[in-house]
Amino acid sequence: MSESLPLPEDPLLATWASALNDAGYFANILDAGWRYVYDTDELLLSRSYMGVGPPPIGSHFFSAEARQFIARTAGGAWASWDARRAWFLSVGRFVLADTPGGREELRRVVDPQLASLVDELQPEALPPAWTNRSQFEIVGDEVQGSAVLIRIDDAEGRRAGVCVLPKPGAGMSHLATAALTADLTHLSRMAVVARADRRPAAILMADLEASTPLARRLSTAQYFAFGRRLVRTADRCVIDAGGIVGRHAGDGVVAFFLAETDGSESAAARACVTAARALRDTLPAIAARSEIPDVEIALRFGLHWGSTLYIGSILTRGRSEVTALGDEVNEAARIEACATGARTLAPKPLIERLNQEDGAALGLDTHHLVYTMLAELPTATEKARRDASLIPVCDV
Repeated sequence: MSESLPLPEDPLLATWASALNDAGYFANILDAGWRYVYDTDELLLSRSYMGVGPPPIGSHFFSAEARQFIARTAGGAWASWDARRAWFLSVGRFVLADTPGGREELRRVVDPQLASLVDELQPEALPPAWTNRSQFEIVGDEVQGSAVLIRIDDAEGRRAGVCVLPKPGAGMSHLATAALTADLTHLSRMAVVARADRRPAAILMADLEASTPLARRLSTAQYFAFGRRLVRTADRCVIDAGGIVGRHAGDGVVAFFLAETDGSESAAARACVTAARALRDTLPAIAARSEIPDVEIALRFGLHWGSTLYIGSILTRGRSEVTALGDEVNEAARIEACATGARTLAPKPLIERLNQEDGAALGLDTHHLVYTMLAELPTATEKARRDASLIPVCDV
């Protein structure tokens, strides 16, 4: 989490900054001299995901420091001279009108690369509000954005500063549809893995048994409604237990429980088992709402522990998801495939992460459990025997 910036010294600007920050907006605050004085926490946090620090507080909006900062934020979209020129000519007319020393003073404070453009500016008073559209780069893609510039005037009508409200190019209807029902705690956990890295974590994989005959028997609409209820319930169980939702593939569920976010390896292992049990316990209710006999719905659960999983988020133009790489991910899939009969199988490396308190909370006597090698299970698949035969597992 990025450290919050101090509020501006000017009381009016501090009031604006505090209100915008409390509401969770992206916002810059500039003073009457067009100098950076504040960024909200959400804007700082978003930039930190891109490896960009806070703005150059006290620097002029067109200074060399500010231009370099904007270049780091905008990425490759800022590389062309045409983009920088268009940005300067668009906003510079308002800045020139507010510069007491006129063109000479503006030439003195701007980045030398922009100084030659000052004579092209036609001064124009900043309106009460104005929109500027721009392009910037994120994870290698060039995207559209916009910002609303709002005059901040004092009680006598003198300009105290400017509020800049950046926004992604998507309209609020799209943003609301994508994020309105999102769990805020889960979003915070996803922020932890915005940058891929090696992280110890428990893995949960679950899949619906006999899904093909069930899908054939039910109407498409009924099966779709059932699948949507199952996925939504699975996500809720994972989130409530302290996990991060992974990819959804067909009727399959993947989730990760990080030692980093759950507090310890033991807590992560406990959360993984807890989520599996919670989802298993909700199946009768899902069946009833879907008008399906509950005997026709069963989930296989395969749990595992990954000491060096490489976990991160993948953001594309079509979706955002958290995924992990490592041998243990493939092994978890093999364990899950062997858990036929609605079993929940967990391996020794996961169970032995549990301390005495967490084991007792789950009702597991971790000192006296007996394990079976995966290949020795009657339900062992050919792939399990080939890839994970010597993994000791037990029912939880």
